[in-house]
Amino acid sequence: MTADRVVDAGRRVLLLEAESVRTAAARLDDRFAAAVELLRQASGRVIVSGVGKSGLVARKLAATLTSTGTPASFLHPVDSLHGDLGIVGPGDVAILLSKSGETEELFPLIELLGRKAVPIIALTGGPESTVARASRVVLDGAVAEEACPHDLAPTASTTVAMALGDALAVALLGEKGFSREAFASLHPGGSLGRRLLLRVQDVMLPAEGRLRSTEPMRRAVESLAHQRGIALVADGDRLLGVITAGDLSRLAERTPDYLELEVAKVMTQTPKTVRADELAAGAVGIMEQHGIMVLPVLDRDNRLVGVVHLHDLMRAGAV
Repeated sequence: MTADRVVDAGRRVLLLEAESVRTAAARLDDRFAAAVELLRQASGRVIVSGVGKSGLVARKLAATLTSTGTPASFLHPVDSLHGDLGIVGPGDVAILLSKSGETEELFPLIELLGRKAVPIIALTGGPESTVARASRVVLDGAVAEEACPHDLAPTASTTVAMALGDALAVALLGEKGFSREAFASLHPGGSLGRRLLLRVQDVMLPAEGRLRSTEPMRRAVESLAHQRGIALVADGDRLLGVITAGDLSRLAERTPDYLELEVAKVMTQTPKTVRADELAAGAVGIMEQHGIMVLPVLDRDNRLVGVVHLHDLMRAGAV
């Protein structure tokens, strides 16, 4: 087999699976909205189950739901007959995954869920199947063919099932108002959590060496060195303007006696600022957008409370 044939084989799989997902998206209808609403109203947890490759997709769906604010557990249908049904409680909703909808291992679980009055959402390629008929809502996961050349190994069908599961989870988190901060609180250990939890106030430095507007530029030079590239002009806690190292360089080129000028004549009167309680990543975004390295920090009452530097944000993991 040549490299070209191998690449063509891989491309065929990707294109076929992509087309299967597009087809599934095109037939999405009010049943999807009904499934999301059923999950949103659940006062308990979401029980997700499936066998074989569908079981693997079910595990992933349970993990995605849990990480986005909806408690979910994978329940193997066989294990449910041997004590694990104890995780099912009042207010739960079940999602059952089966390509054919005729997975016999699911039938006893369906009966047990019915006894507990747990509504079922079926994610299946068999909309008229046994699993579908037992379900409150049916999501059509049918595919024209598997990517396997023998049309046997679950490939396109599992891709569609996983995509539909992701669609459920994302639509659900939107309906529940699940925020970036809430996401970070469930992921505190990784770099993503650090970026989402880190606030400007955690990284900023005190706003020291504030200048009055009538002071000479020679004082601004001292402040620029002290504050690493920015001089703050303020009336008490009210920010009036800033002078940067770039401002100083441009001024020195065109004005020989610049050290005696009042800072009010040099400062930028409408500088970019950031709130102390904003995400540190937001400060990075402002700096990148405007090509600056340091920002004055204000509190909720617009009082000057500090400065934040790009290098400090980078060291803290905000980038």
